[in-house]
Amino acid sequence: MKKLWIAWLTMAVMLFSDTQLSNPKPNIDNPRQFIFPITSDDEYEISHVLSSASNVMKFYGPQMCEVAIVCYGKGIKAVLKESHFFDTTIQPRLKSLMTYDVEFIACGNTMRTYNIDKKALLENVEVVTAGIVELIERQVGGWIYIRP
Repeated sequence: MKKLWIAWLTMAVMLFSDTQLSNPKPNIDNPRQFIFPITSDDEYEISHVLSSASNVMKFYGPQMCEVAIVCYGKGIKAVLKESHFFDTTIQPRLKSLMTYDVEFIACGNTMRTYNIDKKALLENVEVVTAGIVELIERQVGGWIYIRP
């Protein structure tokens, strides 16, 4: 009986403890805007950012949010055509996010430091002068910075 009561209580908490959206609620004309950094070539960290971005989009819906991912430092590896990951799901997941209009942004300073030509980047990756400045300016413009 005690186990049944605990199971019922757990289910009730799960049913009634949904996340409450803050005002103004997101809509097509006023979507939530999130920006994530990828600064490491560590596959676990890259995968974690991709999963976090995917989860945000699943929660809000792709029409109710805008997501950008800025790759700089060693994180530039995530958007290279010739990245060799042991986790072979990383690039397909990244390309899948692109189909939902997730912006992938490469740091021009990092590209110069590592002698990376724009042709070495995946298609549709935008290049900005400085990735860190892109993060700053997006936050000043109201984007929410997420560091998973």
